[in-house]
Amino acid sequence: MEFLQYFGGVFEPIALLLLVGGTIGGLILGATPGLSPTMAVALLIPFTFHLSPTHGLILLGAAYTSTVAGGAVSAILLKIPGAPANIATALDGNAMARNGDGTRALQLSFLASGVGGIIGVLLLIFLTPVLAQWALAFGPSHLFWLAILGVTVIGSLDSRSFVKGLLSGCIGLWISMIGYDDVQGAERFIFSDALTGGVSIIPALIGLFAIPQVMEMFSKGREAAAIEQVRVSNYPISRSMVELFQSWRALSIGTVLGSIVGLIPGVGGQIAGLVAYDQTRKMSPHKAKFGTGHSEGVIAAESANNAMVGPSLVPLLTLSIPGSPTAAVLLGGLLIHGIFPGSDLFDNHPQVAWTFINSMLLGQVLMVIFGIYTAVWAARIAQVPPSVMASAVLILAIFGSYSVQLSMGDVYIMLVLGVGMFFLERFGFSAAPLVLGLILGPIAEANFIQGNLIANAQNGPLEYFCTGTLNIFLIVLVVASIAYSFWSNMLENRSAAAARKKQELAQ
Repeated sequence: MEFLQYFGGVFEPIALLLLVGGTIGGLILGATPGLSPTMAVALLIPFTFHLSPTHGLILLGAAYTSTVAGGAVSAILLKIPGAPANIATALDGNAMARNGDGTRALQLSFLASGVGGIIGVLLLIFLTPVLAQWALAFGPSHLFWLAILGVTVIGSLDSRSFVKGLLSGCIGLWISMIGYDDVQGAERFIFSDALTGGVSIIPALIGLFAIPQVMEMFSKGREAAAIEQVRVSNYPISRSMVELFQSWRALSIGTVLGSIVGLIPGVGGQIAGLVAYDQTRKMSPHKAKFGTGHSEGVIAAESANNAMVGPSLVPLLTLSIPGSPTAAVLLGGLLIHGIFPGSDLFDNHPQVAWTFINSMLLGQVLMVIFGIYTAVWAARIAQVPPSVMASAVLILAIFGSYSVQLSMGDVYIMLVLGVGMFFLERFGFSAAPLVLGLILGPIAEANFIQGNLIANAQNGPLEYFCTGTLNIFLIVLVVASIAYSFWSNMLENRSAAAARKKQELAQ
């Protein structure tokens, strides 16, 4: 209970002011397409130079926590994820907004984020030594199989067609190979100077989700704007809280999977949200509702991507190994103040470490309060005429893509991918599996190559990748996921065929 001794430091005037400011700023930055949690924290690091290490970390931690949750705002209202971690949120959240339940979707997303985030930080407080040692057990072979497990999720992310979901994922895997091979340095599919550095995830994310929406809005014209008015209602927060805990299955799956994925170095919140969404859908008795505006999809995705925040800091604070890209930026925030994370951090700088962790716990509560308070007003964005909204989103998309590397090449990539996705959607393909393939490709490839190099110095790749308790466990999960996806898809097809036949007989 050592952390309780330093809880008072969070309520010092300067610390509390930084916590509130970081939370509100993070919500705004998170809702802006293209400004990922990693970029938001990196932008704030210069502001910590003249702050004490404790106060600097409080500001960065608050921004990290609230930016992840804030990305749900644009994902729900515009179907443009504020960050990769909010991809799964857009699948059902935007459908809820289109059905007039934007306020309810936002309230559920912030409440789920708060529950997942608090549990994740509690894991950071109580299980840090144990979890840190467990995280070390993951080597290249385990991370490779974990990425493959994510690949098996791709097909079931597109509820309309299992095959088209897999094809979308394969397109994403191919796009992830563009650029130079990190190990051998060979060129791959570089037919333009803009592709020399590969395809960055943020421009790709903005293009695949934003540009099809913009083209759809422009295609509606002014006349459709007068017909299609989106309803926004003041939904009681008490009903959202009841619905959240009635959806305990989705909340539990999201929180548990988010905590596990966050602990594993290098995986990230985007995978946590998508895997949690997929597993919740598979275990739900209402599978057909997912993708049509089902609240369990939002709850699972948002509880997962915030539950990973606390555990992602476990390997950082105890082993100096960042568990996520944003944790790597936080490592820089520690180092500039002369603090080196590791096993003796809690012995040499207990006030800094425990006050920072305690501030993240309080930050989750503040994030929920501010998020819910602004949910009704934010939901009114959906009532802006499509022509005006399309122009604003296009400007944000160009700004967000350019700001990643200050490169017009990223803007061109964003536009090309967006136009291509617009036409792919006309044939029933979905952006979410494609983005997941783009994310998982480099993880699977890098760990396979690294594992292969290690295996060649030992007893060969087969033994390295296919033996050991953890490897066998992950392989079993991969096989089970593939089998379940095929079986579930077959049942859905049979059910749809039976419904059509019954309808034909009735006619």
